[in-house]
Amino acid sequence: MVNHITVKKLRVNKAIKAREVRLIDAQGNQVGVIPFKEALDKAVLGGLDLVEVNPNSEPPVCKLLDYGKYRYEQSKKERESKINRKTMELREVKFRPKIDTHDYDVKKKMVVRLLSEGDKVKVTLMFRGREIVYKKQGLDLLKQLAEETQELCIVERPPKAEGKNIIMILAPKPQQ
Repeated sequence: MVNHITVKKLRVNKAIKAREVRLIDAQGNQVGVIPFKEALDKAVLGGLDLVEVNPNSEPPVCKLLDYGKYRYEQSKKERESKINRKTMELREVKFRPKIDTHDYDVKKKMVVRLLSEGDKVKVTLMFRGREIVYKKQGLDLLKQLAEETQELCIVERPPKAEGKNIIMILAPKPQQ
């Protein structure tokens, strides 16, 4: 699978349709508003490209720069930002109402690990058959879990019954 980097398409050299442009030279200094032909001549003499960086202004802002190098640096910056970006996933941990204390501790450790990795956790309490009569015990179990993990997370969605399940969503606290 090829990873395509999307770099903003800019008009370059003869693709620019304006009669006059506000020119910025290669050092970043404002030259002023000059005719398009004159700006293009300056770009050719300097061995650079005339790139329209802001087409929405009147007249459009153009800059003298090496377009190939500029595109390479922009795609490099975009790649860097993609690497540093962390997507938050919704992970699920399932409980039963009559859970043993050791099993509860193991599941709680799993919830803590997922939260510390930066993922949201959907805690599902499943009722099978006649276990639905233990609804209050199940709600108490979820509230206990929320209290024990309150340093790591916030309750994004409090426990809510949906059919034969009670669902609660925990989100990691934002990093300071």
